[in-house]
Formats: sequence, C-alpha cells, structure tokens
Amino acid sequence: MLTNEEIVGRALEQIEAGYVFPEKTVDIDAAIRRRLEAGEYDDLDGPALCATVTTHLQQVCPDRHLRLLWTDRPQSLEPEDEDGGQAAFLALLRAEHQGIRRVEHLDGNIALIDIRRIASADEGATAIGAAMHLVANSAALVLDLRACTGGAPSGAAMWCSYFFQDDEVHLNDIYERSTGVTRQYWTTAHLPAPRYPDRPVYVLTSATTFSGGEDVAYTLQAHGRAVLVGETTRGGAHPTARHAVTEHILVTVPTARTVNSVTGTNWEGVGVIPDVPVPADQALDTALKAARTRLDA
Repeated sequence: MLTNEEIVGRALEQIEAGYVFPEKTVDIDAAIRRRLEAGEYDDLDGPALCATVTTHLQQVCPDRHLRLLWTDRPQSLEPEDEDGGQAAFLALLRAEHQGIRRVEHLDGNIALIDIRRIASADEGATAIGAAMHLVANSAALVLDLRACTGGAPSGAAMWCSYFFQDDEVHLNDIYERSTGVTRQYWTTAHLPAPRYPDRPVYVLTSATTFSGGEDVAYTLQAHGRAVLVGETTRGGAHPTARHAVTEHILVTVPTARTVNSVTGTNWEGVGVIPDVPVPADQALDTALKAARTRLDA
C-alpha cells in the first residue's frame, strides 16, 4: 500500500510529464514537496488527501482541471487506454441521450434545449440535429447549460455551427503539448438540421457550468452570437487526461489549451462571465423576458 508521500509523488510525476504549461511544473513541484516535507499530508485519508492537494495545486496554478480525484469504484492501474476511455465516455452519452435532457416549446414561440453534456460530433450529430429540427421554426432559442459539466470539443463546435450562416467561421484552436500540434475548429459545412443563424439565442449559465459547456457559451458570446444570462462559470478550459495513481485516486492533468479565435485567450481560471448576471435559478425567467421584449419590439 502506497504512503501519502508516494501517492503525491506519483501525481507530481504525471503533472511534470504532461502538463500543457511545462514551465509551471517547477513551481508546482516545489510548493507541493514543501508541504510533503512539513508533514501536512501524513494523516489524511484518501478523500481528504485529494481535496487538500487539489486546493494546494490550484493555489500555485489556478487551473480547475489540475486536481486529485477520489473515486469509490476501484480503477485499473494500467496506463489509460485512450480507446477504452473513449468507449466509456460514449456509453455514458448514449445512456444520457447524447447529453440532451429536454427540448421544449414555450410561450411566444420561444424554444429551449437543456444540455447536460456535450457529445462528440460524430456520435452526437444525429441527436443534436434532432433537437435542432424540433426548434427550427421558433422565433428565439434558449440553450440551458446551467447543469452542463463538459464533453467533447468537436461537439461544442458542432453545437456552435448551427448559429452561423456557413462553414467559414473560425471558432477556436486547441494546442496539444505532447504533439506540438494546433488543431483548428471551424463551423461545420454539413449539418443534419437547418441552421439557426438569424434569430436571437440566449445561453443560461451557472457556477456549475464547466469545460465543454463553457466552450459553447464562451464561443457564442465571443462571436456575438448569443446573450449569456446567469452566473459566472467554473473556469475549466484545458482538455485533460486522467491517470490512476492508486485504485481509488486519479490525477487529472491538462494536456492541451484552447485559444479562442476572437479573444486570443480562453476562460481558464476566470470562468465565462455572463452578459446579464443573475442567480442561476432566475436565469431562465430573465432570458425569456428579454427574448419576449426583443421579439415584441
């Protein structure tokens, strides 16, 4: 059985090897090892160790994806199988209807799509298209991302593609440390449902909205294509790998970074800031009121 010192040491090795900002790993390593030497982690159980080390990591480097996670279900200690991890993600999305919780038509010919996860573009295209078919004739649309906790960059680009006229909009880029390659994301040329480029779009956010959900919100806001209503989001912009340190402890290491084509930056550490800040539980009513006022003008 590993000691807490060995667990933290192994986590630091994964961070040093893979973190997207290698220049920051020296400070991270030094700060955490000082706490190790001071005995700050000696008497902590697994969940407390994960929570405490995560707090200390993010004090040195405010990256919301950089953390230790406790899981009650035992994990394999074999190196992460990318295909296996992808298969698990796809199975989860299939069980959750590709992340789409509901589609609803509200008074005033305003439609709402409640999105809880962002499916990948290949797997999620049919479901995303079905949702967009159902709202195609609405006068305004609300995307509810208040409970959206993440997903695939390709799916975020597909959702965003519906709100632009064509495939000529450069949305963002993702730089991958391990390969040194930057992948560009543009609006998709061929979509399975009609585009929605010329009507009002409101995006609801909360302090829970994270990662892929933030990607959709930030991208539409930066390109002037949606009004954001709600709370500042959690602030996680870096695609991340997970590594098992023990059967119950994972270290998550951001291995890439997103760069928006308009702002030249992203929402990491600061969150996506809404245009209309209101408590999350008031966001829908606020957006509907704004939409109806705009449609009646």
